[in-house]
Amino acid sequence: MSFDITSGLAQSRHLLSSAQRVVVLTGAGISTDSGIPDFRGPQGVWTKNPAAEKTATLANYLADPEARIRAWRGRLEGAQRAAQPNAGHHALAEMERRGQLHTLVTQNVDGLHQAGGSSEQIVVEIHGTTRRAMCWGCRQEWPMEPFLDRVRRGEADPDCPECGGIVKSATISFGQNLVECDLERAFTAAAECDLIVAIGTTLSVYPIARMVPIAVAAGSPVIIVNAEATEMDHLATCRLRGSISEILPGLL
Repeated sequence: MSFDITSGLAQSRHLLSSAQRVVVLTGAGISTDSGIPDFRGPQGVWTKNPAAEKTATLANYLADPEARIRAWRGRLEGAQRAAQPNAGHHALAEMERRGQLHTLVTQNVDGLHQAGGSSEQIVVEIHGTTRRAMCWGCRQEWPMEPFLDRVRRGEADPDCPECGGIVKSATISFGQNLVECDLERAFTAAAECDLIVAIGTTLSVYPIARMVPIAVAAGSPVIIVNAEATEMDHLATCRLRGSISEILPGLL
C-alpha cells in the first residue's frame, strides 16, 4: 500500500491506465471543497448543531412539525443550494468521457456529480437527493425549487399539492430503507469491476461500504482517496491522502 503522494499517484495512474471497468464510491469529502460541510467531522453540520440531526431522522420529521419547519428553513439557507462542482467532480466526469468509468455510486445528496458533467445513467445516488421533493403520503416526486418558493412566500411547512401529505426531500433519512434496486446495482458493479476507487468516504457507513470488500473478493485493486484514514485502508492497493480536488485531476 502506498501513502507517499508522489509514488501513490504514479501507482494509481498505472492501475487506472490498465482498467476498463472502473467503479467509484464517493462520500462527503469530495464536496467539502465546494463549500458543503460533512456531517460528523470537526466542522460537521451535526457536530456544530446536534439538533439538526433530528431533522434527518424520519420518525422525528414525520411526527414533529417544528422539526419540519427547521428542515425547510435549512434547505432554503443551506450551503448545498449555492454549491458548485469542484475539480474532483469534473475529473470523474472526464473519466467517464474517456470510457473508463462504469458506475459512480455516491453517498452524497447534493447532485454535484451530475452538475459536474457525470451522466444520470452512471450515477447511483444511494442516499437520494435534495434536488427533488417527495410526498410521504402519495409518494409523488417533484423538483425541489417550487417548494422552496412556497417557503419564501411564507409557508413554514409546505404540504403535498396533490394529497395534502407531508413533503420531505427525496433523501434517505435515518429509519428509512435504502432503495433495494440501487443497492443491488452498486454491489453488482463492485463485483464486476476491474478497479474500485473510494473517494472522500471513511468507509464506515454500511451497507454501502461493503462495495470495497466485495470488489477485493472478486480480485479488484482498490484506490482510496481521502483526507484522513479510513476503516478499510488495510484493503487498499494504493492510498492517496490529501485534497481530493487536487488529487483527482492529478490522477488523470
